[in-house]
Amino acid sequence: MSNRTFTMIKPDAFSKGHSGAIIDKIISSGFRVVALKLTRLSKERAGEFYAVHKERGFYGELVDFMSSGPIIAAIHEKDNAVAAFSRLIGATALAKADARTSRKLYAASVGENVIHGSDSDENAKIEGDFFFSGLEQF
Repeated sequence: MSNRTFTMIKPDAFSKGHSGAIIDKIISSGFRVVALKLTRLSKERAGEFYAVHKERGFYGELVDFMSSGPIIAAIHEKDNAVAAFSRLIGATALAKADARTSRKLYAASVGENVIHGSDSDENAKIEGDFFFSGLEQF
């Protein structure tokens, strides 16, 4: 179990003005911001990040969506961070997301679901390293 997790606030949340509310919810839920970056993924970088889904039918649409506008990448800290963050953002399937989660509050669909959260400690490290390096000093 790790105390760090990675997240991306996706282009749909950014374009609709929900980024601040989502970040506030993360912090008020006891997560400490370790790293935060506003950036935009090129199609190539989005493809690299989501390479695990390359053989799936939605891959091209996902890459197009994730490169369609700014994103906010972040690393957060809290005890049992991955599981706690997963509960905070809610299920990808909106019908299964709890009422006060970011996805239930702001997502339009499974595809445009406002936020990415790492699904394991290993992926949190890989995904965080994709955007950030040299975080040992924090």
